[in-house]
Amino acid sequence: MALRKNSDGGRPQIAQVTPTAAIPGGEFQIRGKGFVKEDRPRVMIGDMAAPVIIGSDSFVIARVPDGVAIGELVLANGAQQSTVWACDVGVQVADSMHPVSNPAVDSFGNIYSTFSGSRGQKTPVSVYKIDLNYSVRPFVNDIMNATGLAFDSDGLLYVSSRLDGIVYQVTPSGNMSVFVEGMGVATGLAFDRKGDLYVGDRSGTIFKISQSRQIYVFCTVEPSIAAYHLAFGPDDHLYVSGPTTSSFDVVHRISPAGELEVFYRGLGRPQGMAFDESGNLYVAASLSGRKGVIRITPDRDAALFLSGPNVVGVAFTPSKSMLVATTNALYRVDVQVKGKTLP
Repeated sequence: MALRKNSDGGRPQIAQVTPTAAIPGGEFQIRGKGFVKEDRPRVMIGDMAAPVIIGSDSFVIARVPDGVAIGELVLANGAQQSTVWACDVGVQVADSMHPVSNPAVDSFGNIYSTFSGSRGQKTPVSVYKIDLNYSVRPFVNDIMNATGLAFDSDGLLYVSSRLDGIVYQVTPSGNMSVFVEGMGVATGLAFDRKGDLYVGDRSGTIFKISQSRQIYVFCTVEPSIAAYHLAFGPDDHLYVSGPTTSSFDVVHRISPAGELEVFYRGLGRPQGMAFDESGNLYVAASLSGRKGVIRITPDRDAALFLSGPNVVGVAFTPSKSMLVATTNALYRVDVQVKGKTLP
């Protein structure tokens, strides 16, 4: 956003705020001039004070507080304050969740998220459905350690279990059946353009399941300590992330023929991924110590797009909002980015 001109010499002037979006607990870096007078600068986001982590005359880091409802950022130096800078701040749409990967969104905009639980934990609800009014209700029970979620082109939801290696198929009414078994430690799910399903077994295998339920080993990759997360790009390549013990993890890209390459190296604990219609990849990860959602362009330039702690998944809604899943909640951020449609 361009800064509005300001003729008041004593007022602080904001030149840039990065990243463009954040959820509570995330941080905005503010650059400009005139931030300090007698006291350290103060930052308001909406009607709430944002804790200042670092404050100087030209650079401030402010943390987004809980409960912020509007992303209007103002910086004050004593009695004078800057003009308003519009930021994209996430609003919580569900809590008391336990997702470990991306949420899923159906064609109507309903949101689905897991309560995965610790390994072997029997949870009362496996998958929740959040409707367009953000009412949360149980959708699927009796799946142990529900992990990955994906929709096919017919609107059926697929859910992986990292405990028993089963991928379940769920109808829009919530009726569940076994789609395929024997997927190891089944985690990430993704469909290609033909409708074939890919399943990440975190012990080192990416399986391909045809529409007739024939199972193939599509590719082998380095084992992950947590999970594989899968997403198909507009180039019809499968992108795979999976945190390891390294702080310099990679996102792999696999060709339709099963050839493996490194797409990007240098992320901390990369997890859930999603593409926009322009081919940019969004990854729940950290970059140079800054946590949140990283955007990687088709030219492999990476930058922090959204700041926030404990982010494990990301998805886009039909209304061009971004859904951000943390380890216990879901947030909607109105970023006006159109996600890539289902193949």
